[in-house]
Amino acid sequence: MNKELLLKNLRSIPDFPIPGILFRDVTSLFKNAECMKELDDTLYEMYKDRGITKVVGIESRGFIMGASLAVRLGAGFVPVRKPGKLPADTISESYNKEYGTDTIEIHKDAIEPGDVVLLHDDLLATGGTMLAAYNLVKKMNPKEVMINFIIELEDLKGRDIFPEGTEIESLLFLEGE
Repeated sequence: MNKELLLKNLRSIPDFPIPGILFRDVTSLFKNAECMKELDDTLYEMYKDRGITKVVGIESRGFIMGASLAVRLGAGFVPVRKPGKLPADTISESYNKEYGTDTIEIHKDAIEPGDVVLLHDDLLATGGTMLAAYNLVKKMNPKEVMINFIIELEDLKGRDIFPEGTEIESLLFLEGE
Protein backbone atom coordinates (compact mmCIF):
# COMPACT_ATOMS: atom_id res chain seq x y z
CA MET A 1 0.00 0.00 0.00
CA ASN A 2 1.23 3.48 -0.89
CA LYS A 3 0.72 5.17 2.50
CA GLU A 4 2.58 8.27 1.36
CA LEU A 5 0.08 8.83 -1.47
CA LEU A 6 -2.88 8.46 0.91
CA LEU A 7 -1.43 10.64 3.65
CA LYS A 8 -0.47 13.34 1.13
CA ASN A 9 -4.08 13.49 -0.08
CA LEU A 10 -5.82 13.27 3.30
CA ARG A 11 -7.38 16.54 4.44
CA SER A 12 -7.53 17.49 8.15
CA ILE A 13 -10.08 20.08 9.27
CA PRO A 14 -9.67 21.67 12.71
CA ASP A 15 -12.67 22.32 14.96
CA PHE A 16 -15.14 20.22 12.97
CA PRO A 17 -17.85 19.29 13.78
CA ILE A 18 -17.21 20.99 17.14
CA PRO A 19 -14.28 22.94 18.62
CA GLY A 20 -11.38 20.73 19.67
CA ILE A 21 -11.96 17.98 17.07
CA LEU A 22 -9.46 17.55 14.22
CA PHE A 23 -11.61 15.93 11.53
CA ARG A 24 -9.82 13.55 9.15
CA ASP A 25 -11.67 14.01 5.86
CA VAL A 26 -11.48 10.91 3.67
CA THR A 27 -13.54 12.61 0.96
CA SER A 28 -10.27 14.14 -0.20
CA LEU A 29 -9.08 10.56 -0.84
CA PHE A 30 -12.31 9.61 -2.60
CA LYS A 31 -12.08 12.50 -5.07
CA ASN A 32 -8.65 11.31 -6.23
CA ALA A 33 -8.85 8.34 -8.63
CA GLU A 34 -5.34 7.15 -7.76
CA CYS A 35 -6.18 7.13 -4.03
CA MET A 36 -9.46 5.33 -4.65
CA LYS A 37 -7.67 2.65 -6.64
CA GLU A 38 -5.03 2.31 -3.93
CA LEU A 39 -7.71 1.89 -1.25
CA ASP A 40 -9.75 -0.51 -3.38
CA ASP A 41 -6.78 -2.69 -4.31
CA THR A 42 -5.42 -2.76 -0.76
CA LEU A 43 -8.74 -3.72 0.81
CA TYR A 44 -9.34 -6.39 -1.81
CA GLU A 45 -5.91 -7.95 -1.23
CA MET A 46 -6.51 -7.96 2.54
CA TYR A 47 -9.85 -9.78 2.34
CA LYS A 48 -10.00 -11.69 -0.97
CA ASP A 49 -9.38 -15.09 0.63
CA ARG A 50 -11.45 -14.65 3.79
CA GLY A 51 -14.77 -16.05 2.53
CA ILE A 52 -16.66 -12.81 3.14
CA THR A 53 -20.34 -13.05 2.17
CA LYS A 54 -21.49 -9.60 3.39
CA VAL A 55 -19.77 -6.24 3.70
CA VAL A 56 -21.53 -3.91 6.13
CA GLY A 57 -20.88 -0.20 5.49
CA ILE A 58 -21.51 2.41 8.17
CA GLU A 59 -23.36 5.59 7.14
CA SER A 60 -22.18 7.36 5.19
CA ARG A 61 -18.50 7.30 4.32
CA GLY A 62 -18.38 3.55 4.99
CA PHE A 63 -20.74 3.05 2.06
CA ILE A 64 -18.17 4.12 -0.52
CA MET A 65 -15.32 1.66 -0.04
CA GLY A 66 -17.64 -0.91 1.56
CA ALA A 67 -19.81 -1.18 -1.55
CA SER A 68 -16.80 -1.21 -3.86
CA LEU A 69 -15.16 -3.96 -1.83
CA ALA A 70 -18.37 -6.02 -1.76
CA VAL A 71 -18.51 -5.97 -5.56
CA ARG A 72 -14.89 -7.08 -5.89
CA LEU A 73 -15.35 -9.85 -3.31
CA GLY A 74 -18.60 -11.10 -4.85
CA ALA A 75 -20.33 -10.37 -1.54
CA GLY A 76 -23.54 -8.61 -0.66
CA PHE A 77 -23.51 -5.05 0.70
CA VAL A 78 -25.50 -4.09 3.81
CA PRO A 79 -25.94 -0.45 4.86
CA VAL A 80 -26.10 0.57 8.52
CA ARG A 81 -28.00 3.85 8.67
CA LYS A 82 -29.41 6.48 10.98
CA PRO A 83 -33.00 5.93 12.20
CA GLY A 84 -35.81 6.21 9.68
CA LYS A 85 -33.64 5.74 6.57
CA LEU A 86 -34.14 2.00 5.98
CA PRO A 87 -37.55 1.00 4.56
CA ALA A 88 -38.09 -2.50 6.03
CA ASP A 89 -38.12 -3.84 9.61
CA THR A 90 -34.97 -2.85 11.50
CA ILE A 91 -33.17 -3.33 14.78
CA SER A 92 -31.34 -0.40 16.34
CA GLU A 93 -28.60 0.40 18.81
CA SER A 94 -27.79 3.70 20.53
CA TYR A 95 -24.25 4.68 21.44
CA ASN A 96 -22.00 7.49 22.64
CA LYS A 97 -19.43 9.06 20.34
CA GLU A 98 -16.69 11.60 20.89
CA TYR A 99 -19.04 14.58 20.41
CA GLY A 100 -22.54 13.35 21.31
CA THR A 101 -24.91 10.39 21.14
CA ASP A 102 -26.54 8.70 18.17
CA THR A 103 -28.50 5.64 17.03
CA ILE A 104 -27.99 3.34 14.04
CA GLU A 105 -30.18 0.70 12.41
CA ILE A 106 -29.84 -2.36 10.21
CA HIS A 107 -32.51 -4.39 8.44
CA LYS A 108 -33.57 -7.41 10.51
CA ASP A 109 -33.01 -9.73 7.55
CA ALA A 110 -29.62 -8.32 6.46
CA ILE A 111 -27.37 -11.00 7.94
CA GLU A 112 -27.83 -14.78 7.95
CA PRO A 113 -26.33 -17.18 10.53
CA GLY A 114 -23.82 -18.60 7.98
CA ASP A 115 -22.54 -15.20 6.81
CA VAL A 116 -18.93 -14.12 7.13
CA VAL A 117 -19.20 -10.37 7.70
CA LEU A 118 -16.75 -7.52 7.25
CA LEU A 119 -17.81 -4.27 8.91
CA HIS A 120 -16.22 -1.24 7.22
CA ASP A 121 -16.04 2.46 8.06
CA ASP A 122 -13.71 5.32 7.28
CA LEU A 123 -12.33 6.08 10.74
CA LEU A 124 -11.87 4.57 14.20
CA ALA A 125 -11.77 7.25 16.88
CA THR A 126 -13.43 6.31 20.19
CA GLY A 127 -15.16 3.32 18.57
CA GLY A 128 -18.77 3.94 19.61
CA THR A 129 -20.33 3.84 16.15
CA MET A 130 -18.57 0.66 15.09
CA LEU A 131 -19.19 -1.06 18.41
CA ALA A 132 -22.91 -0.36 17.97
CA ALA A 133 -22.76 -1.79 14.42
CA TYR A 134 -20.78 -4.79 15.66
CA ASN A 135 -23.39 -5.43 18.37
CA LEU A 136 -26.22 -5.22 15.80
CA VAL A 137 -24.51 -7.69 13.47
CA LYS A 138 -23.61 -10.09 16.31
CA LYS A 139 -27.32 -10.27 17.28
CA MET A 140 -27.91 -11.95 13.90
CA ASN A 141 -25.48 -14.79 14.72
CA PRO A 142 -23.13 -14.67 11.73
CA LYS A 143 -20.40 -17.28 11.39
CA GLU A 144 -17.63 -14.66 11.68
CA VAL A 145 -17.27 -10.88 12.02
CA MET A 146 -14.24 -8.77 11.06
CA ILE A 147 -13.82 -4.99 11.26
CA ASN A 148 -11.91 -2.65 8.96
CA PHE A 149 -11.15 1.08 8.92
CA ILE A 150 -9.27 3.30 6.51
CA ILE A 151 -7.89 5.41 9.39
CA GLU A 152 -7.36 4.68 13.08
CA LEU A 153 -6.64 7.45 15.57
CA GLU A 154 -4.38 5.35 17.78
CA ASP A 155 -4.14 7.56 20.83
CA LEU A 156 -7.95 7.54 21.26
CA LYS A 157 -7.76 3.77 21.85
CA GLY A 158 -11.09 3.00 20.16
CA ARG A 159 -10.16 -0.63 19.54
CA ASP A 160 -9.94 -1.20 23.30
CA ILE A 161 -13.74 -1.10 23.70
CA PHE A 162 -14.29 -4.18 21.51
CA PRO A 163 -14.48 -7.68 22.98
CA GLU A 164 -11.15 -9.46 23.27
CA GLY A 165 -10.31 -11.38 20.11
CA THR A 166 -12.24 -9.07 17.77
CA GLU A 167 -10.35 -8.85 14.46
CA ILE A 168 -9.77 -5.16 13.68
CA GLU A 169 -7.61 -3.91 10.80
CA SER A 170 -6.81 -0.31 9.85
CA LEU A 171 -4.91 0.96 6.82
CA LEU A 172 -3.51 4.18 8.30
CA PHE A 173 -2.63 4.98 11.91
CA LEU A 174 -2.70 8.65 12.93
CA GLU A 175 -2.75 10.75 16.07
CA GLY A 176 -6.17 11.96 17.23
CA GLU A 177 -6.84 15.36 18.70
